[in-house]
Amino acid sequence: MERKVGTVSRGIRCPIIREGDNLVEITVNSVIEAAESEGFELRDRDVVSLTESIVARAQGNYAKVEDIAADVKAKLGGGTIGVIFPILSRNRFAICLKGIAMGAKKVVLMLSYPSDEVGNSLLTYDQLDDAGINPYSDVLSLEKYRELFGENKHEFTGVDYVAYYSDIITSAGAEVEIVFANQAKTILDYTDCVLTCDIHTRARTKRILKSAGAKVVCGLDDILTEPVNGSGCNEKYGLLGSNKSTEDTIKLFPRECKDLVLDIQDELLKRTGKHIEVMVYGDGAFKDPQGKIWELADPVVSPAHTDGLIGTPNELKLKYLADNDFAGLSGAELKEAISKSIKEKSSNLVGNMASQGTTPRQLTDLIGSLCDLTSGSGDKGTPIILVQGYFDNYTD
Repeated sequence: MERKVGTVSRGIRCPIIREGDNLVEITVNSVIEAAESEGFELRDRDVVSLTESIVARAQGNYAKVEDIAADVKAKLGGGTIGVIFPILSRNRFAICLKGIAMGAKKVVLMLSYPSDEVGNSLLTYDQLDDAGINPYSDVLSLEKYRELFGENKHEFTGVDYVAYYSDIITSAGAEVEIVFANQAKTILDYTDCVLTCDIHTRARTKRILKSAGAKVVCGLDDILTEPVNGSGCNEKYGLLGSNKSTEDTIKLFPRECKDLVLDIQDELLKRTGKHIEVMVYGDGAFKDPQGKIWELADPVVSPAHTDGLIGTPNELKLKYLADNDFAGLSGAELKEAISKSIKEKSSNLVGNMASQGTTPRQLTDLIGSLCDLTSGSGDKGTPIILVQGYFDNYTD
C-alpha cells in the first residue's frame, strides 16, 4: 500500500537526567521502548535528537555566580566594565549579569533599542517616531529614556528589564549606569574595558571595539572557557547558551559531545539494524510574529550531530512543477511526471527555478527548530525527539 504519511515528529519521554547518567543507554532504551509501546517501527534515516539541556546536565556542566565573577575580574580588571548588548531574559542573562556585576566596581550597562538582538522589545518603533528619536545615532541616558518613554514592561513576561537589570547590578554590590545606544563604540565614552554580550553579531562587535581603541574586549564566549575553582566551562562558547539553574547557578551549554551522538548512533544500529541520524539541539531558529522574538538565543542550533545531517535540503517545489512544467497535466499523468522529475533531479539544485521557495537552511537548523517546537520548554517531559520521514519525498 502507498504510504500516506510524511514527516512525523514524536516527543519521547525519558527519566529525569542527573549528572553522570549514561545518556547513550537512556536515549536508546527510551526510543526503542517508545516504538514498542506505540506500535511504530524505526527506519533508516530517522533522526533522534536530544535537547542540549539533558546533555549539559549529564555532563555536570554548571557554574556558580562566584565563578563568573572571578573570571570577569581576572579578564576585565574588576573596575568599571562596559556590559553591552545583552538580551533581555531572566532565564538567559540575569544570572550571568549577577556574576558579572560581582566581578566589577561599576557596570555601565548599554542596552540596544528598541529591542535586543533576538527581538525582545524595550520600545516600539512608533514610540521612537513619536519622540523623534533616531535609534541608529541617538544615545539616551536613563533619565532621558524615562522622560520620553516611562516604564515599559515586556509584552510576555511583564518585566521592566531596565529596572530589573539595574537592581541585579546594585544588589551584587556594583555601581550602575545605564545607557541606550546601538553603536558599539559608544561605550568607549564611559570605559575602555568592555564585555560584549551579543550572540550572533559578537565577532563584528569585538572587531569594532578593538579598532576604536578599547583596552580590553571580551565576549560572553570568552568567559568560563576553562574551569574556575572547579566549575564547569565551555571551551568554545563560554557563557553563551547558558541557562538559569538556581538563583546562584547556571547550566552551561554542553561541552564537546560529538562522541555522544556517534555512540548513540552505533548503539541504535546494533540494537535495531537501522542507520539513524543523531543530533543535540538547543533553541530553534524561528521568529514569533506576535512578539517579534527570534528564538535563537543559543550560539548554534546544534552543537553536535552525525555526518548525515550536514548540508541543506535539495528539493524541488511541487507547486512550481504543477503550475509551470506540467500545467497541462492532471491526475495520474501529473503524478507520474512529477515523480519522474524528483527521481531524476540533480544532486545540486542551486539556481534551478524549480527549487525556488524551498528552504535554503542547514538541515540541523530546520530539524532542530522542529524538535524545539515539539519538545517545548516546559513540563512535557520529552527531551528526546524522534523525527521520521524527514528525508522522504513524494516518490517514497
